[in-house]
Amino acid sequence: MESRKESSQPSTADHNSMLCNNDFQNAKERLLDECTRDGSLDWYGKPARKRKTGGWKSGMLLLVNEGLATLAFTGVEVNMVLFSKSVLRQSNAESASMFSNWMGSVYLFSLLGAFFSDSYFGRYLTCIIFQVILTIGLIALSLTTQSFMLQPEGCGRIGELCEPHSPYQVAIFYVSIYLIALGNGGAEPALATFGADQFDEEDPEEKQAKTAFLSYFYVALNLGSLISETVLVYIETMGLYVVAFWISTACGFIALMAIVSGTFRYRHFKPSGNPISRFSQVIVASVRKLKLQMPSNGDGLYEDYSKDDSGSRRIYHTKDFKFLDRASIMTPDDGENPHPWRLCTVTQVEEVKCVLRLLPIWLCTILSSVVFIQMISLFVEQGAAMNRKMSNFQIPPASMTIFDIISTSAFIICYDKLILPLYFKITKRKPKLPSELQRMGIGLAIATVAIITAGVVEHHRLRYASAGPKETSSLSIFWQTPQYVLVGVAEAFTYVAQWEFFAAQVPDKLKSIGLGLSMCSSAMGSYTSSIILSVVMKITSKNGKPGWVPANLNDGHLDRFFFLCATLTALNLVLFVSCAKKYKNIVVERRDEAREMD
Repeated sequence: MESRKESSQPSTADHNSMLCNNDFQNAKERLLDECTRDGSLDWYGKPARKRKTGGWKSGMLLLVNEGLATLAFTGVEVNMVLFSKSVLRQSNAESASMFSNWMGSVYLFSLLGAFFSDSYFGRYLTCIIFQVILTIGLIALSLTTQSFMLQPEGCGRIGELCEPHSPYQVAIFYVSIYLIALGNGGAEPALATFGADQFDEEDPEEKQAKTAFLSYFYVALNLGSLISETVLVYIETMGLYVVAFWISTACGFIALMAIVSGTFRYRHFKPSGNPISRFSQVIVASVRKLKLQMPSNGDGLYEDYSKDDSGSRRIYHTKDFKFLDRASIMTPDDGENPHPWRLCTVTQVEEVKCVLRLLPIWLCTILSSVVFIQMISLFVEQGAAMNRKMSNFQIPPASMTIFDIISTSAFIICYDKLILPLYFKITKRKPKLPSELQRMGIGLAIATVAIITAGVVEHHRLRYASAGPKETSSLSIFWQTPQYVLVGVAEAFTYVAQWEFFAAQVPDKLKSIGLGLSMCSSAMGSYTSSIILSVVMKITSKNGKPGWVPANLNDGHLDRFFFLCATLTALNLVLFVSCAKKYKNIVVERRDEAREMD
């Protein structure tokens, strides 16, 4: 009996083994709780721990980097037209064309940076590479300007032309500014996405912080622009371009050091390869299987449930663009190891569908960017024709953008803490936040009002101008304040929501490209604005007439052009609302589902 009783009890070795297993399991669970759940990795390629990586400590470094990098770039951009006229001796048309092409290339380079970020380099390395290029471009521009661009000494001010330059010298200048364009444009989408990567979207608190980060990212961008458009623009207007450019260079270098200083704290996602080949595989595979009959409700379509090292999630099947689903139909010819150009996963097909669904929304954002381009160009020309005198000081027309920057930043900062609670209190509605598309629509509506306001101000300015010089002086440049403030609020609604929308509605493997598309719409808006203006001038300047936007605005009708832009923006708003109603959000599996599958 005693022996039987002894045998029924676990031995000391078994008991210790059970305790060890329990301790190991508990330790494993604690480790999982300490790690992020979105698949992000630390510098060493291991699952990122929340306490040691990411969060606001990493996010603040990236916000500082963005503010300083923007200050550095805007310090060159803010007076580039004046520089090209005074230093390069270009005409108004030549300098405007050069500036438009240069700014357009900045935004187009954002797509290039986004492509390398998602495909090959990863977001951190992309930021480092392109910001090094930005710093090299700033150093080259500063040295070029100091060495031979400003000759004779003192040239470069308004009305003070410099000596002509050799083609070799002009070529060095263009290489410098296009290196700056490449560096700034290529880093921007990768930096914004990299900052969002520092917050775990599977953690409720960090998910909320992730949304806030994109808003503060835009605030940092605006604050950098604010310093450039007040301090550096004044220095450059005095002809001290060398001082301003070296300040920009110093800011660019400090920005680079800021992002490097947090190298071991950041969270990373592995790049996922060339998206162009993935998209092409879906098209080719669907064409090859064009004669196959589509299964109902997507039953039996091929999906790969093996672990994805890039940390991306699978996307659920949707019913639109059904012709692409043929790429996921398995046939006997596919075998056990299917060729990627013959058989694609449901997730791969849905990636293509996501991009196709985004295109109508993206096209609407192009025309909405026209309003913000007008603020940079025609608003400034309008201000130059107004009374800019304040005591003994002449207000630079471009400095009125301060009201846009301040209103944008103040609105973003107050939106969550003050504006939304006040809105819920007044309307007595449940705290349901407006979606990204709804906020974009609100921004477009405010932008329409802003450009109508600009047209009304211009109408009154022309009335004073026609009454004579004495009456002209009575219309102050500060009449432009409402239109700048409205544009700033419209930006706060439109651009931040646009970034959030494109970041959320693209697959995990294309996050930077989503933001790159969003930023690229500004380039398309710039070109569209130029086309609209060229067409309007060609039509309105027939039979010897000066046209709506002549060199002397008092001879034209800039107000009519503003009203035309307002009409186009309103029509774009109607089209946007129609597209937004039909849009279907991307549906991805939850991270916990992915872990169970894996």
